[in-house]
Amino acid sequence: MPSFQLLARPQGRWFISDEIYHGIVFGAETATALSSCADAVVVNSFSKYYCMTGWRLGWLVVPERLVRPLERLAQNLFIAPLSVAQVAGAAAFDATGELDANVARYAANRALLLTELPKAGFDSFAPADGAFYLYADVRKLTNDSAEFCHRMLHEAGVAATPGLDFDPERGRQSIRLSFAGSMADMEEAVERLKRWLA
Repeated sequence: MPSFQLLARPQGRWFISDEIYHGIVFGAETATALSSCADAVVVNSFSKYYCMTGWRLGWLVVPERLVRPLERLAQNLFIAPLSVAQVAGAAAFDATGELDANVARYAANRALLLTELPKAGFDSFAPADGAFYLYADVRKLTNDSAEFCHRMLHEAGVAATPGLDFDPERGRQSIRLSFAGSMADMEEAVERLKRWLA
């Protein structure tokens, strides 16, 4: 039995699995929490793998006993997703070839950045096994990630997110870089960073 079940059940708690990046992994297969915990609550969305960010369309998979309570809660928060979003979401299920090609592009971008960013001075990353971000340790370059990102944007023309947005205690020494763009954009960003930090 997975450790999350061992921890959650005795305390009368639910295991909630955020699977919004499901399908965007590198070097491993994705598995839903439902494969090992039948009463997990799974949250998913069309935003990431299905490239429908902003459509505000997603789903929950819940045990039968939670269906009615969640229906009552939902009807007090919204009526239904837009019809056009529902039609687009249904169509997205048939676009796996194109969507998997996106994941292959992310993988190539990731490989490029993991090879080239250390040459610019970024040489310590959190494991980048899924999604389309690198979380970089920049303590050798700064102790103020917000100011560093501001300078990087205005001086090098490369945008990143300060680690403070994700970790208010240790985030001053980290930044998050997205590799969801084109390979050409990634190559240009790396060259700009190399010049900027030379």
